[in-house]
This record gives sequence, structure tokens and C-alpha cells, in this order.
Amino acid sequence: MENVVLQLSKTGMGNAPEELEKLLMKNYLKSLLTEEFYPSFITLYADGVKLACEGSEVLPELQQLNEKGSVILICKTCLTFFSLLDKVQVGVIATMNDIVAVQKKTAKVLTIA
Repeated sequence: MENVVLQLSKTGMGNAPEELEKLLMKNYLKSLLTEEFYPSFITLYADGVKLACEGSEVLPELQQLNEKGSVILICKTCLTFFSLLDKVQVGVIATMNDIVAVQKKTAKVLTIA
């Protein structure tokens, strides 16, 4: 387990056509598993909360990371904004205070944009 917070605020990676961004995110999460790099925490906020909800193309990867010990925290304010509170499939619904608390106690925060 790596003493790292991985922050995801989008459903994809980079600034490219949406299909490519989503493919990159899926490949990135698969690579974390392949390389056995398991962040202590994965925080999802803004559009990133959709990654943990029904219909997400990366649910299998997030579920595997969760099984490997990564705690997935999902912003409650964002879920409420998108009307997704009842669609969460993996992770824990959290407040911004919860997210800040894990950022404070880990060695590194990685933001994927």
C-alpha cells in the first residue's frame, strides 16, 4: 500500500476527445493494478464521482483497487449535485472534511487531470 492520495476529478484523463480521455483513464487504472501500485486513498470529486457510479466503464478497476486496500472516498456534495447518491457502486460517500483529513495524513497527493 502506497502512502498516497490519488485525486480524480474527471471521468477521463487529459484534454482530448472524450472517448480518448475515458480510454486513458481506464488504461491508467488498469496500470495501477498491473504495477501493483495501490494508493492508500482514491478521492473522487466533481465529474470524477461518476467513476464510482452505475454505468461507469471503470467500475471493475475501482472495485479491484478497493479490494486491494485502496479506500475510495466520493464527494457527497458532488453526488448530490449530479443526483447520484443512490447510484454509487464502490467506495464511501465522504465530506470535503474527510477528503482534507486524508490529504493531511498521507505523504503525497497525486491529481490526475
